[in-house]
Amino acid sequence: MYFREDLENFEDQTLAPYGIHSKQSIGRQYPEHEVEYRTVFQRDRDRILHTTAFRRLEYKTQVFINYEGDYYRTRLTHTLEVAQIGRTVARALGVNEDLVEAICLAHDVGHPPFGHSGETALARLMQDYGGFDHNKQSLRIVTFLERRYPDFPGLNLSWETREGIVKHESEYDVSFARDYKPELRASIEAQIANTADELAYTAHDLDDGLRSGMIYPSMLNGIVLWEILMENAGWKGGDLDELTRHRMIRRLIGNEVTDLVHSSDQAIKDHQLRSAEDAQRLSVNVVVFSEVMVARNRQLKDFLYKNLYRHHRIVRMQTKSERIIRDLFLAYQAEPRMLPQHIQDSIGESGLERTICDYIAGMTDRFAVDEYNKLFEPGTKP
Repeated sequence: MYFREDLENFEDQTLAPYGIHSKQSIGRQYPEHEVEYRTVFQRDRDRILHTTAFRRLEYKTQVFINYEGDYYRTRLTHTLEVAQIGRTVARALGVNEDLVEAICLAHDVGHPPFGHSGETALARLMQDYGGFDHNKQSLRIVTFLERRYPDFPGLNLSWETREGIVKHESEYDVSFARDYKPELRASIEAQIANTADELAYTAHDLDDGLRSGMIYPSMLNGIVLWEILMENAGWKGGDLDELTRHRMIRRLIGNEVTDLVHSSDQAIKDHQLRSAEDAQRLSVNVVVFSEVMVARNRQLKDFLYKNLYRHHRIVRMQTKSERIIRDLFLAYQAEPRMLPQHIQDSIGESGLERTICDYIAGMTDRFAVDEYNKLFEPGTKP
């Protein structure tokens, strides 16, 4: 049997000097006795997996609303794919896989229903009440809203996992890390989670777009990454069968991960990192794609924005979603007694608008639609 001390010693022998070691964790907000056979970051990962917020991701939108079909990514399957890519990159670079996995699994638990359109609606509604951002909501969930322990609110995660959640960034999300050493960049482990997220959603949104028929292969002519995939797969065009599509998306992810690992390794060597804090004190990230891959990814992302994210079917869905969120919020705000009693009980502690925001943000797509029908469709039972 391997005890926690054995696992920590194993990290000492195998992790690179710039990786974060479990036994060097700053610790938890509320002191706890650590278990004998899991490291602090393994325990963080397991606590996240067992939350209500994590389970609800199964019925929250990635790009396509859940009822569009069973084959499209949901927020949960996206999260699991991010974690898988994150672990692969972490192991290749010699940093803490368990910390990367914990950050990856938690990075989207604060997302409201209906994806980014839901976030846009809540941010607008909460503009005068402290705002809304899914990164901050993820932290709020793991530090306050999840109630599973009698001695403290939230999950009492380690400082490093919470910092990784707070410093989750992409070209669409900017972190606000006031209480988590804002003068420092994200750890390499958190940088891996951020980049794995970007890599996963680009590849899998392309896959879902092709599957849905909103994107068809000839539209991708001239996209460098796509033409490389065609050549690698030996596909000459025409009808794209499912097996070939799977093979091409798999090669896309593989090519991206390979580029990311090699480019990041070179960046780490160039900066001569000797500790985890060395990486965080730099003015740039070290988990990076090559310049060539950055340009190719930019071309593909611009294509997806124009042809998938702004497709009329998606825009209609987004507009409908924002209306559902807005109407629910305003109805609860006008008459708080329509909220379930256990939600009303939180108003004194969190305020009316924040309580409504927490409630709506925790809804799945399906629950939000059902709730909307109960409130606004005369023939639906309340």
